[in-house]
Amino acid sequence: MEQALNIGTQIDWIVLVIYMVAMLLFGTYFAKYNKDTNDFFFGGRRFTWWIIAMSIVATGISSHSFVKYSAMGFKYGFSSSMSYINDWFFVPFFLFGWLPIIVYSRIRSIPEYFERRFSPSARFFVTILQLLYLVGYVGIGFLTMGKAILPLMPETISLFGFQIHITLMGLIWVTAIVVGIYITFGGQTAVIFTDLVQGAMLLFAGLLVFFLGVYYVGGFGEFWNILPTTWKLPFAGFNSPAEFNSVGTFWEDAIAGSVGFLFMNMGLIMRFMATKNVHEGRKAATVNILFMLPISAIVVGGGGWVARAMFIKNPSIFPQNFTPDSVFVIVSHILAGPGVFGFIIASIAAALMSTVSTLLNATAAIWVNDVDRPIRIWLKKINKKDKQDEVRAMKVARIATACFTLLGVLAVYAFNSYPTVYQAHAFFHATLTPPLMVAIFFGAFWKKFTPAGLITTVIGGISLMLLGNRYPQELIGPIAHGTPFDPVHPYTYMAALYNLIVCTGVAVIVTLSQKQLKKLSHLILNNSKNKSIMYIFVGASILIVLFDLVIVFAKLNILPLPATFFLTLLMSGFVALITTHFVKYDAEAQTVGLTVWSIHKAKEWFKGRKLNEKEGEVIKVHFKVVEGDEDEINFSHKDMNRMAAEPGDLVYISDTRKWLGGLKSCHSVYGKPHDEDGVVYIRNLHLEKGLFVPGTILEAEKEM
Repeated sequence: MEQALNIGTQIDWIVLVIYMVAMLLFGTYFAKYNKDTNDFFFGGRRFTWWIIAMSIVATGISSHSFVKYSAMGFKYGFSSSMSYINDWFFVPFFLFGWLPIIVYSRIRSIPEYFERRFSPSARFFVTILQLLYLVGYVGIGFLTMGKAILPLMPETISLFGFQIHITLMGLIWVTAIVVGIYITFGGQTAVIFTDLVQGAMLLFAGLLVFFLGVYYVGGFGEFWNILPTTWKLPFAGFNSPAEFNSVGTFWEDAIAGSVGFLFMNMGLIMRFMATKNVHEGRKAATVNILFMLPISAIVVGGGGWVARAMFIKNPSIFPQNFTPDSVFVIVSHILAGPGVFGFIIASIAAALMSTVSTLLNATAAIWVNDVDRPIRIWLKKINKKDKQDEVRAMKVARIATACFTLLGVLAVYAFNSYPTVYQAHAFFHATLTPPLMVAIFFGAFWKKFTPAGLITTVIGGISLMLLGNRYPQELIGPIAHGTPFDPVHPYTYMAALYNLIVCTGVAVIVTLSQKQLKKLSHLILNNSKNKSIMYIFVGASILIVLFDLVIVFAKLNILPLPATFFLTLLMSGFVALITTHFVKYDAEAQTVGLTVWSIHKAKEWFKGRKLNEKEGEVIKVHFKVVEGDEDEINFSHKDMNRMAAEPGDLVYISDTRKWLGGLKSCHSVYGKPHDEDGVVYIRNLHLEKGLFVPGTILEAEKEM
């Protein structure tokens, strides 16, 4: 059981509380930038690459990174950095495939992409998986935060005469309230700008602990020599121990985790969608992968490395029976004085607030766009073509944020049984990532991938995954590469490989069988009893899914495994046929602009007309506010020529102060030119959206 160690001082308490209050006020300050849901969820799509790159550092490091990688660094050495250096080979697919698709298609969520690419039913299933993924990630963040702060606390505190016993869950509830308030009112802009502060704090605090630890043991030479040889290896053992090995980390983290984080983490994707254009998003991602991640590996793992050297040199300075997850907090307390220790703990708080606030903002976006609006359309309260009621949508978004904060806390109970945060996080990735990862990757990069392939991957693939969880030795054991079997948490890492295989297998087989499925569907359609036949298939599929759920969660052995596995495969075939029969799908219309093979067409959709790809200048102009409600701005003939722009092209105007990172800026459309050189005519809506200061000079550039 986690226990409070009371290793902090009153000064540390004060520093931590001041930080939390400051971040709360700082985040809510940016509420003034939220004019509509585009601002609340995507920051107005206005920011430059450097501010997004820094905010991604804060989100990517997260509080669980400090705890789990320091724990693995303490136990196994430099190999704890494996997870931070295995993302690179998927980055080109993101930069030149997924990122331009999601930006140019003007989607507001990943589920919306699946409706346009496949069908409304695909959107329904992906929405469920996305919300489970995000809520689970929030739960991991809260669990880590509680474990990080608990050692700082006394066992009890006295408040207004009442003795309050400090528990892990109590701390998590308090933390959730603070985080929930600041993200509920601040939105994406609050997340981005608080992440600037938090990202700097994270890097500084992690490096501070590492260098103080090196100095404590006597310098780099002594630090290097005191560590055992096995601690200096870049990779862990191939297939052992069970809790941390190279092959398991590759499949769970490098494949499932990295692709999941980069392609399906709506919180991270919304950060890239907050950049002013695709080019800025690509620069942010490139800087992150080439520079920020290697530094981050030292930041999050360094505490564990120096802790091992300190423990070898003087084990008496560590508390008895401490847990690996508390290593970073303990070593920070040993190395830092009062106040400084509080600052380091505050940096972990910063990591939590960065990660969780991003995820909560994403869950609210999905709820507004993929649950609330479709339900209102289904109930015929609004038409599909009606514009978003921004006032109502903002209210729903804030309520959804508060509700998902609560669900995130409840999710902690599901992960708290794991001995370390690293293992809890690995289980989470291996379980929830594969079906969505396969769906996104095939959807964006394989034109032949169909709604039948996607929906069968979700229903059939997850059913086969559940069987793997129920029969791990029989189904996962043969492909586990010799990793040890843990009866309590079996194949936490190698489950990712099994889950990827079954989901990919189902997706490929169903997609390649599309002609046969269409023929069978046509035969049934021509039968006079076609409705009865299809109802039988639907009923059989539901019964088999319920059967799988019963044997998995009730741990029953009703049928032998081969029979159960065959029934699940049969159900997958039924689902593929049902989807092919009922879902209308135009392969040509629903792939153009929505796969990597037609991005140019997506750019035309984004603009709404043919592209103007002439190279033009970036110019500086004064602005003048003119009357009108139309969303267009007017430059002089000469300035239009300098920018190689034509009426109807897209334009981006911003404050010339680069350090603002695009905070004071907005997008619009070129209107008819005038004759006043060096002056741009804008409307009140642009003044309000960009929050431009009268008298300042603006910078303008053609987008496309």
